[in-house]
Amino acid sequence: MLSIAKMRTKLLFGNWKMNSLKAECSAFLAESKNLLALSNSKHIEIGLAPSYLYLDQAIAEGNGITVYAQDVSDEEKGAYTGQVSVSMLLDHSVCGSLVGHSERRAYCNETDFKCNLKIKKLLKAGLGCIYCVGETLAEYDKGFAKDVIKAQIEVGLMNLKGLDLSKLVIAYEPVWSIGTGKNASEEIAQDICSYIRSLVKDMYGEEVASSMRILYGGSVKPENIHSYLKQNDVDGALVGGASLKADSFAKLIENC
Repeated sequence: MLSIAKMRTKLLFGNWKMNSLKAECSAFLAESKNLLALSNSKHIEIGLAPSYLYLDQAIAEGNGITVYAQDVSDEEKGAYTGQVSVSMLLDHSVCGSLVGHSERRAYCNETDFKCNLKIKKLLKAGLGCIYCVGETLAEYDKGFAKDVIKAQIEVGLMNLKGLDLSKLVIAYEPVWSIGTGKNASEEIAQDICSYIRSLVKDMYGEEVASSMRILYGGSVKPENIHSYLKQNDVDGALVGGASLKADSFAKLIENC
């Protein structure tokens, strides 16, 4: 009988951040059929989170590849200049959104409570959500990593009963490892992802916790992705720079 960990389908998701213009998106998406065929052969799910401006392009040219926004508003409509609602994502056939990325937390004052409101909006609308959590270098050095993660999980995921938690993915991204070239070891990734799963179990029970996918993110490259994904509680990766080019993304899939 397969273990629960082996039954969770691995997920590889590219966060393009504020990168890639229209021509670069087209160059990547021209390879989407090949990327999907490769991921299917490896029994891996793949997805992309481009800029808002290129969501329609990714959907039109992506041959069915899963497309998420990088953020979404917790408001439905109104005088919120520059924000995009869940209804707008639905209107453009976007599959879901990232929530709580460390860059949003650092530069846009994103709080755990605000993340909770966004997660509820997405799940109530039947959309997917990748909820990002992680500690800073100062918090890690002082031994506060798990305290930070616990607060992010308990507040971010509060009061979700009755919603479809199968559409929720959690991504552990230590802030000190994002875009720095400094990687958390696979042992650290496994320890924190296992801890996250235990927190989810305390909140929503064994069945939800054992089926929820938990990703690692932070300077993930083709050279190191396999060592992360072989860990029992690491169910995939949220990737930044290495997801911008189709050939690099293909190598990530190959090495999973």
